[in-house]
Amino acid sequence: MDFRLKVFLKVAEKLSFTKAASSLYITQPAVTKHIRTLENKYGTLLFHRKGNKIELTESGKILLNYARKICSLYDEIDFEINALKDKRAGFLRIGASTTITQYVLPGLMAKFKERFPEMKTIILNGNTEFIERLLNEKKIDLGIIEGFSKRPGFHYREFTEDRIELVRATKFPGPDSIDGMDELTRLPVVMREEGSGTREVIAHHLKEKGINLKQLNIVLQIGSTEGMKRYLQQTPAYAFLSLHSIRDELKNNTLRIIPVKDLQIKRSFRFFYPEGEPSPVTEWFIRYAMRYNI
Repeated sequence: MDFRLKVFLKVAEKLSFTKAASSLYITQPAVTKHIRTLENKYGTLLFHRKGNKIELTESGKILLNYARKICSLYDEIDFEINALKDKRAGFLRIGASTTITQYVLPGLMAKFKERFPEMKTIILNGNTEFIERLLNEKKIDLGIIEGFSKRPGFHYREFTEDRIELVRATKFPGPDSIDGMDELTRLPVVMREEGSGTREVIAHHLKEKGINLKQLNIVLQIGSTEGMKRYLQQTPAYAFLSLHSIRDELKNNTLRIIPVKDLQIKRSFRFFYPEGEPSPVTEWFIRYAMRYNI
């Protein structure tokens, strides 16, 4: 990859020539020279300079978009060639929270197994609390969780994003949207069990809107997303469910999303493992998942 693009990416990330130089282990004048060379090449400014601060110009934003794609392609080349040279074999124990195990990992693991047939993998399933305990007891090599949990002694890395939506069965009558928190607290709601990462994320976002989970009309708690979906088909209740978990139901029109005014619940799925460098097998799986997550 053109080193000038690497310099540009670093400056765009840090929004500082000084910090970019320090990160790249080159001098600030060298950073300035590389950026000026790119600006001369394209005949346009890439950064606005405002005193000690800089910001991307519109041209800079366009270049940043393509530079990221180029960087990603170089990473994929590196990954694929190394995979071809070094037949990966090993044993990996993964612990994943329920939503991830049921709706994210199956497709990913099918592709991973096809690509690396010599890899042996075991997946254990449970809520976030359970997965954290397994990793702490060294019964798994890698955890993949949802929620905001961040415990000392572990390193966390972003994996992919998800949304949590309020839904109900299409066959039952009900409002097409919810006007506010007061209306939300009057709805019969099915909720995941305590210790669930999904529940933790819901509680966090509702708290920001001044609502405690205890204020909701929770009619049932179930430790299974599939159980929640089946329950919704039998009664006119509502549930907060991961978008990953309801794709088929939305496609088949058996569940529908009910937007709640001023409430958007987004979260990240995250890898986590003991602090320090992960094992080569663990790092290899993470790199694959980051390239090919669905």
